[in-house]
Amino acid sequence: MMTFSLWKQLKRRLRRNRRPLWTLGGLICWILIVSTAVMPVSAHAMDGRWGISQAEQDIEMKSAYMNMEPSIIPYLKKRKEAVPVVLQRIYVCGEETEPIGQLSSHEVVMLLSDHPEWNAVLQKDNETVMLVHRIEDISDYCREHAHFGVDKRGNFSLFDGMPKEEKVMRTFFQLDIHYMESSLPQRQLDLLNQGIRVNDIDEYNSVLSTFSDYAVQRDERAMKEAY
Repeated sequence: MMTFSLWKQLKRRLRRNRRPLWTLGGLICWILIVSTAVMPVSAHAMDGRWGISQAEQDIEMKSAYMNMEPSIIPYLKKRKEAVPVVLQRIYVCGEETEPIGQLSSHEVVMLLSDHPEWNAVLQKDNETVMLVHRIEDISDYCREHAHFGVDKRGNFSLFDGMPKEEKVMRTFFQLDIHYMESSLPQRQLDLLNQGIRVNDIDEYNSVLSTFSDYAVQRDERAMKEAY
């Protein structure tokens, strides 16, 4: 439409002024430059409206690159009605789940685009979309309740509460009890039996690293399983 309008203006100017032919050539060149500048915008608009949007492309590429669960973008594109959405924060220690509410497919895609560190999975009900955010930290609940200790089988574990309550949250590795008792001061052994409080991620990693030296299998594989 822009090119057609410019052409009409050109013909009126030629009839009125009878200017030389080189003016026509210059104006045509200007029209071509304007058209070239407009074309990428039009192509982008078509891609966003009838094809896959840039946000969707980014999410698809991220899922493939990070070997995540299959993308739920195709599922969302088929949905016309809103879907229930839940945000799950998975910490190194602890998890938190927060319902977000009913969102349109477009709103879910935009959330994922705005938060590239999130992943999205479809729940077993085939309705609820769970946005998963993995955080390299410990949750507030773990700061208040989690303790490192030893279970009845001699495993170095993380407990919900004091070790004597036997509420194991996670087991890391089996300890070489005899080697540990002969190496550590009695004060540290007593502290481990009582439960070592977890206050932050640095302390969490430090305690885990210290006691991994006394694992029955003190190799790289044991450390990977621990973390």
